[in-house]
Amino acid sequence: MKSTLLDATGPRTWVLIFDKGDEPVAGLTAFAKAQKLGAAHFTAIGAFSDVTLGYFDRAKRDYKKIPLHEQVEVLSLLGDVALDKGEPKVHAHVVVGRADGEARGGHLLEAHVWPTLEVVLVESPRHLRKRHDPETGLALIDPSA
Repeated sequence: MKSTLLDATGPRTWVLIFDKGDEPVAGLTAFAKAQKLGAAHFTAIGAFSDVTLGYFDRAKRDYKKIPLHEQVEVLSLLGDVALDKGEPKVHAHVVVGRADGEARGGHLLEAHVWPTLEVVLVESPRHLRKRHDPETGLALIDPSA
């Protein structure tokens, strides 16, 4: 992954370009840690050689994995970064397009870029913190934290 700081006069804004084979969730997480991001949001377009989507199953309190072992276009990828137990955590949703034009979407669990993924990431002026929600079992953003 390559990155360039586009603006540092207000909230810092970067472009991150993921290369063939890069895993975007891990890459975004590593970038957030390296930049000491306490909060950010991002959007992206590009393509994946494979992707695992997630659908949150309320009864099981876990994500159902939906693997797509095929080339797909990233039609929309958006998400945020917030602190979870003091560490930046990425939360992303994605809509991908298949070769026949069908769209599939969900929580982005894992993917591999092919040939590129272009991300614009903007730091938020204040930190966001997650707190464990006992009802869902998830770490959710707590705006009062």
